Amino acid sequence: MTSVPILGDITAEKFLAEYWQKKPLLIRNAIDNFSPPIDAEELAGLSLEDEVESRLVVGDDWLVEHGPFDEQRFQQLGNANWTLLVQGVNLWVPEVADLIQHFTFLPPWRIDDIMVSYATEGGSVGPHFDNYDVFLIQGSGSRQWLVGDTCNNKSPLIPHEGLRILADVQFQHEWILNTGDMLYLPPNYSHHGIAMDASTTFSVGFRAPSAAEVLDDLTTELISQDKLSHYLKDPALKPEMADQPIPKAYIEEIRKLITESLNDDDALMNWFAEYMTRPKYPHLTDITGELRSAYIENSKGVTPIHFKNGQQEQD
Repeated sequence: MTSVPILGDITAEKFLAEYWQKKPLLIRNAIDNFSPPIDAEELAGLSLEDEVESRLVVGDDWLVEHGPFDEQRFQQLGNANWTLLVQGVNLWVPEVADLIQHFTFLPPWRIDDIMVSYATEGGSVGPHFDNYDVFLIQGSGSRQWLVGDTCNNKSPLIPHEGLRILADVQFQHEWILNTGDMLYLPPNYSHHGIAMDASTTFSVGFRAPSAAEVLDDLTTELISQDKLSHYLKDPALKPEMADQPIPKAYIEEIRKLITESLNDDDALMNWFAEYMTRPKYPHLTDITGELRSAYIENSKGVTPIHFKNGQQEQD
């Protein structure tokens, strides 16, 4: 059995079998003697840069502002009820990137980025749910987390520009995380984090492309390689069907057409490796040094093929 310190007494096998993408897990003191690798002032400094993706969420109405920010903006905010969120901090601060080493029980190409949030007392981004897995590591200070059941695209929301705020959500769990504690949340679980005092949280998020994103990108790739050479065939027709509604039998023919077009395992695997290793910010790789890689094997089982930053490496 594989022991992973950040999972506490739970083995990697047990976590993946019983918790991963199934149910939340709270781990006290997941990182022993955790010293947060970035503080509020340094995080605010990052949010001043044009290349860094950042947001402010302010007040009881969770008003959203997008960076880059000006130093004077922070002086206007006061000492309560606002949150600064900075994406991809692992790309800018090597010590933050080092946190990824705690998650070697998961494929590295699944990790999206480490977002760091700083919140003053009462600060939050509202009750919501995400479509991806996330590990929330508490840095400085304390944060209360309320966790409920799973949600979906039919869950009622409060009208809001910029955030997906849940309406009338019920929570089953209430935990306060202190420095070094960690909360794992699978996709779609409702949650609400509220800062108990000035505090930071390190969110290790995982890539979860939507079906729309997958189909859009995959179709573009297959078209570019001229791999969509199948054509629609009719089901059995009768003359009287000419003036009738479109027969439901066409649905099955469309399904066959799509399935046949996707029936190349090597092409799908090549596309998937390319897609999942694309940098989060491709236009900034010369600055950030971002490197994402994965290996695949084709159907013939030959020497593994290496993909790096969305490109197949040449021998």
